[in-house]
Order: sequence, then structure tokens, then C-alpha cells
Amino acid sequence: MGIGVGLILIAAGAILAWAVNATASGVDLNAVGYILLVVGIIGILLSMIFWSSWAGPGYFTRSDRPRRRVIEDDL
Repeated sequence: MGIGVGLILIAAGAILAWAVNATASGVDLNAVGYILLVVGIIGILLSMIFWSSWAGPGYFTRSDRPRRRVIEDDL
């Protein structure tokens, strides 16, 4: 789940929790809204944690190999 999906879940949850006054038999729309809010917030937080822990390309390369030196002769 990315940040975009988390924001969509938060928006849908907020609408269901605070803006909808309808009733449905067997479903509590306010509870569904709060559940979507919590899932969206947790999803965004996890996405940010894993995004910041990604080190990028070249991070996991071996550093114990000697580097090659190129010496150019000026002719």
C-alpha cells in the first residue's frame, strides 16, 4: 500500500465516519469509516518507514573488493 492508497482510505473513512447520516441494516457505517481511517493511517506510516529505510542502488555491493585504478599515460 502506498501513500496514495492510504490517503484515499483516509478520505473515504472520514466521509463515512462524519458526513454520512444514512443507516444500513447489518452495517454500522460510522464504524466502517473509523476502520478505514485507522487502516489508511497505518498504511501511510508503514509506507513512510519502509520508504526511508530503502538505501538505493549500490548500497548492498561488496565493499571488501579492491577498486581498480586506471592510470592514463599522456603521450
